[in-house]
Amino acid sequence: MVLGRSTRLLAGAMTLACLVLIGPSAPGSALFARPPVEPVKAVVPNRVMTWNICNPCEESDVDRAAQIASYAPQVIGMQEACVGDVARIRDYLEYLHGLVYHVEYGSVLTSWGRCGGAPWSPGGFGQAILSAAPMTDRVNVEYPDGGSEDRGYMAVTTTVGGRSVRVFNTHLAQRQQETFRAGQTKVLAAAVARHDRAIVIGDFNAVPEAPELAPMWDLATDTDPRCRPTPVGACEPTTDWLSKFDYVFLRGIEPLAHRVHPSEYSDHSLVEADLKPF
Repeated sequence: MVLGRSTRLLAGAMTLACLVLIGPSAPGSALFARPPVEPVKAVVPNRVMTWNICNPCEESDVDRAAQIASYAPQVIGMQEACVGDVARIRDYLEYLHGLVYHVEYGSVLTSWGRCGGAPWSPGGFGQAILSAAPMTDRVNVEYPDGGSEDRGYMAVTTTVGGRSVRVFNTHLAQRQQETFRAGQTKVLAAAVARHDRAIVIGDFNAVPEAPELAPMWDLATDTDPRCRPTPVGACEPTTDWLSKFDYVFLRGIEPLAHRVHPSEYSDHSLVEADLKPF
């Protein structure tokens, strides 16, 4: 068994060397076409994470993967996510850290400036979800009015702590665009309300007391007990400008722990939550 694990890690290291030499993987690329792999390192059950990974910020995907691996969540929601970056992060999580994830994308636009790629085939940009368990029933919804840039949400059904749950991941309009966010939140809340049990993660670009978040507060509770529409304590900021913009909303599920991890690889912190078994 030890020999088998060592062999897998050696093969992973050799494949990673190929990645460095010939370029990154992309969804469906032959380089990383592979049968299912048993993870070398176990994810933490009932742990979810949200992170706006900041694009274009020209940060190392190796470093981003290493920070995610430090906490090994079952489910990771990323915003400002270029498809190429997410594919590389997923590969590094597996081949450098032994963490195997499935991936679904929720791109809302193609952007050569943000995501690179060939001029005739720019990279997809939007949201992405990594899950240690398979995902089904993916939907990708672009908000009717994104504001200054297209925005949307994606949703999947996956398994967290052995139970099926609907997971939503979103990125709302920019900070000074409250009117657009109000419309977007109504669209998102209407979708969430159809589920008795849901996890809603993302960058909402609004502080907890912002009026446009009211539809979400009517349905769910953030995992940080100090962050509510009416502050009940020192709400921990999640951005470099000391605002709480990133949330893990729970509907029909109770939180166990909430942590914010500042990152030198983004202007947003990683927000991690452990959930009570449900």
